[in-house]
Amino acid sequence: MRKILSILILLLLAFNWFGYRLMFNYLQQSKDSQLEAKFDNNSYDESQLIEIRVPLNMPYQNNWSGFERYDGEVTVKGVLYKYVKRKVENNQLVLLCYPNSDKMHLLNARDEFFKLANDFQQHNESKKPTAPNTQGFKNLLTEYVQQDNNWQLSSFEISKKLYIECNLLRIREGYPSTPEQPPKI
Repeated sequence: MRKILSILILLLLAFNWFGYRLMFNYLQQSKDSQLEAKFDNNSYDESQLIEIRVPLNMPYQNNWSGFERYDGEVTVKGVLYKYVKRKVENNQLVLLCYPNSDKMHLLNARDEFFKLANDFQQHNESKKPTAPNTQGFKNLLTEYVQQDNNWQLSSFEISKKLYIECNLLRIREGYPSTPEQPPKI
């Protein structure tokens, strides 16, 4: 009995991880295939089609006499459109698109479900909003001390001359040429 219960719990966990995504993908694909079958059978309302014109920059492009069936989709201003037909006319690609409201509803439902399932909503309506913690910025700004550093970089020739003079002074003072016992302190 425990094995069966643990297997059921693991299946429930696996469905929670992957099952909802698979379910939403299956529903989207089935809606897409139903809509494409509708387009193939010409059983849709042509008054709902919108026209999108895209400039083509191709030399020697011929105009097409009529539209041809074409599959694809595009999102314009948050609305998902499915391509129905296309043709080339006057150096422009003309696309006739149908609004895919069923898929939009599924995508919105999927997003809302995953927000709820992963607890991405804010539940602080009853609490009063707290001010952001700006203590770090206040301390940083009040402890800042502006210093006027007047750094000057001397030229290379002057520093080279000083280095040579310093070494000559050490040579004049004399270094013992033979090793001797260090002084006792």
